[in-house]
Amino acid sequence: MQHRIVVLGAGYTGAITAGRLARRLRPEDVAITLVNAEPDFVERVRLHQLATGQDLTPRPFSEMFAGTGVRLRLARVTGVDVDRRTVAVTDADGAGELEYDTLVYALGSGWNDAGVPGAAEHAHEIAGRAGALRLRERLAGLAAGQPVVVVGGGLTGLEAAAEIAEARPDLDVALAARGGLGDWLSAKGRAHVRKVLAGLGVTVHEHTTVTAVAADHVTTADGASVPAAVTVWTTGFAVHPIARATGLEVTGTGQIVVDRSMRSVSHPDVYAVGDAALVRGPGDKPLRMSCASGVPTAWQAADAIAARLTGGKLPKVPLRYFNQCISLGRKEGLIQYVTADDRAVRAALTGRIAAVYKELVCKGAAWGVANPLLVPAPRRRVVRERAEAVAPANAPA
Repeated sequence: MQHRIVVLGAGYTGAITAGRLARRLRPEDVAITLVNAEPDFVERVRLHQLATGQDLTPRPFSEMFAGTGVRLRLARVTGVDVDRRTVAVTDADGAGELEYDTLVYALGSGWNDAGVPGAAEHAHEIAGRAGALRLRERLAGLAAGQPVVVVGGGLTGLEAAAEIAEARPDLDVALAARGGLGDWLSAKGRAHVRKVLAGLGVTVHEHTTVTAVAADHVTTADGASVPAAVTVWTTGFAVHPIARATGLEVTGTGQIVVDRSMRSVSHPDVYAVGDAALVRGPGDKPLRMSCASGVPTAWQAADAIAARLTGGKLPKVPLRYFNQCISLGRKEGLIQYVTADDRAVRAALTGRIAAVYKELVCKGAAWGVANPLLVPAPRRRVVRERAEAVAPANAPA
């Protein structure tokens, strides 16, 4: 019998995990099923571009995984029963169920309105393709001079504000940051961000907390009202809620608690990767939710699963940071070099070369997802005794 591996979610981490497993294991020994609600891969790191009217390269999973042995199940995950080792899904034909021997949970995260009054009703988000497309339509309908407020001064907020201002110089774009502008960056990085945003005409409201969102303005903690025909909410991410109801050990934020191999500490037949997992890096600090954090967790999980099934040596993929790549429109960027635990150092690349660097990073990440078998690696045979030890047929989870 084939060992059944089910991967939930086909973002960067889920798709990479499925492809890497297909590269590591013999297809006659395993059945790999990738469950996703959409038929195409979404380049999440480019959704601010999509929102401003740019068209992204189509990347259908049917082409990406052709010939790999990975089976795509187009469905929405509605639940996971870790005791029965089943996943409940809904697709065009209705409700269904998938059984697994090993589960990889990669459902990721969505936008987080933090419970701010009016944010869910009036703000736009770019954490997913549907939200980016809604914002795209709304921005296209704005007349010259209308105000747009981007709430959140992190990486997503900086990229969104710069992209909107560059694409629509006729709009009045503002950025509301809870702290100082780019206060986590080096002095060189902060100065460059400030220079680029000023050149694009972006008004920056520093040390400003938005406490309410209305259809035509936002309200700040000091009672000020900032006009906003469109509000873009980028203050952070919230993990997919399904994990809380599974019986898996999770944190207060709903992230699955895993060990160094991305294996659930409460259910050894479940792995979690990317934003869905609480992963600790250098200095025992939790990794931030990002593509840079998630991809190495996908490598680690896939390699650990393959090693346990084949009797190989358990790998240790480095979980550390090297830089933060920030696009500031299509012509400017910032590459902030950081320590292993993500603290900025003095060195940084700026300007056109940084924009090219960021573009190459984005293309490289998408290429890695789209070409899972092009990197040569031996496919190893699953050892039946190892597979049974990983997921014994009648043992409790």
